[in-house]
Amino acid sequence: MTTMDLRHKEILRKHRLDLSNQILIDDTIVQFLYQENILKSQVDEIQSQKSNKKKTLRLLDILPTRGPRALGTFLNSLEEEFTWVRDKLLQDLEQPNAPGQSPTDEWNIPEVTLQAVPSDRRLSWLASRIGSKWESILLDLGLSTGALYRCRADHPLSLHGQVLAGLIQWRQSKGRNATVHRLLQSLQSTDIHPSTLDEVFQ
Repeated sequence: MTTMDLRHKEILRKHRLDLSNQILIDDTIVQFLYQENILKSQVDEIQSQKSNKKKTLRLLDILPTRGPRALGTFLNSLEEEFTWVRDKLLQDLEQPNAPGQSPTDEWNIPEVTLQAVPSDRRLSWLASRIGSKWESILLDLGLSTGALYRCRADHPLSLHGQVLAGLIQWRQSKGRNATVHRLLQSLQSTDIHPSTLDEVFQ
């Protein structure tokens, strides 16, 4: 499955907290996404969350990994009950990016660093800051669910170890294409604030 457009990821990231407070992830939205083949086994994972806010946040973690149709289908699922939320997202989506502005400009990281392959030390620092978002980030980077399972199995007592193993596997599989810029593109879809990563990539 091809990944979601960067612009779409940015919209979901920008409105993440608003969405978690304003919409109810009831059966209608989840079943619509299932019916449209955006969600599969993830339905149970979402419904198992203990609060509506956690269900919404989990859905927003999953959507960026579900391909280029995911955002449009999600907007369609809001059409009946949450029209005002849908209209707000559509309005933002229709705003063009500022001329010459890249989605990663906000990170304020030198171009030479963006094009570099991150070292073990940088990946280790990053692994300590990603936290619970690591699986959706690594899925976006192209790792398989099987690879993530092996990372968890190889480091059952260390979240840092799981994340670092996944990041190193990504770097090994992509070679020179495993750049800091590519890594930041996947981080765009999370709540990680740019200032958190200054010390990692400066």
